[in-house]
Amino acid sequence: MTATVSQQIHPLPADWRDFVALTKPRVMTLVVFTGLCGLLAAPVAIHPVLGFTAVLCIALAAGAAGALNQWYEADLDALMKRTAGRPLPAGRMDRQSALHFGVGLGTFSVLLMGLAVNWLAASILAASILFYVLVYTVWLKRRTPQNIVIGGAAGAFPPLIGWAAATGDVSLLPILLFLLIFLWTPPHFWALSLFVRSDYAAAGVPMLPVVAGPRVTRQQVVLYTVPMAAVAVAPWPLGLTGPLYGIAALLLSAAFFVLSLRVLFNRATEPEEMKPERRLFAFSILYLFILFGALVADRLLIG
Repeated sequence: MTATVSQQIHPLPADWRDFVALTKPRVMTLVVFTGLCGLLAAPVAIHPVLGFTAVLCIALAAGAAGALNQWYEADLDALMKRTAGRPLPAGRMDRQSALHFGVGLGTFSVLLMGLAVNWLAASILAASILFYVLVYTVWLKRRTPQNIVIGGAAGAFPPLIGWAAATGDVSLLPILLFLLIFLWTPPHFWALSLFVRSDYAAAGVPMLPVVAGPRVTRQQVVLYTVPMAAVAVAPWPLGLTGPLYGIAALLLSAAFFVLSLRVLFNRATEPEEMKPERRLFAFSILYLFILFGALVADRLLIG
């Protein structure tokens, strides 16, 4: 106990791994992938060096948002088992270092995107950082169980950014991809929050399972899955993609819906009994990876 208090007052020297941990690399992987797919699915070819720069900027911006999120939420992270080992609550880094790192990384990513690629992509990139930090982290997360519904928009920007980097504009397909991730986020995150509900309750975060209970949360998972599936399939009948993407979207969304129904009919209250929730959470990540991969394959193979 004394050692822990001492570490919080005098943090241990942080090494490079702590700065990497601040960027939430596992979360960043999906962000970077969807941004890359938005770039590759665009009808305009971008120079490989500029394309690499654009994806790098998306990664840096995602890392900046993660660092600023951990800077602001260090007190919450210390109260939850799954986040207590992060650099700030574990006492390996002081908050000022995390703040400077996040602001510096975010500013650099936006300026690099604007100067090297285009300012529309840079503007959307800046909006994504500000939305995640100010709207979701600062304003919504501690105040409303709808935090992840509105705040989920922050993670939906990467396909828009990738598309804008390649084309210099925004059209219907990237907007649909934005809506897809926006609607995907609640069932994805609520599946997780169902089996880590005690963590959020201990930290006083008003996540839906804590405020409304598992039954209502499971209903909401299904309710959001339906429009998500509709948006996922929509590019095919609208003529924006070919059958390769369309069939993949149909099959993946059907599987997602079936898993969401299993969550709905599960009555478990203990985390170890929530296998349907864990399966849905794991599949939801795979869902986006395969779906966006199919989008790129559809565009490259069929045109």
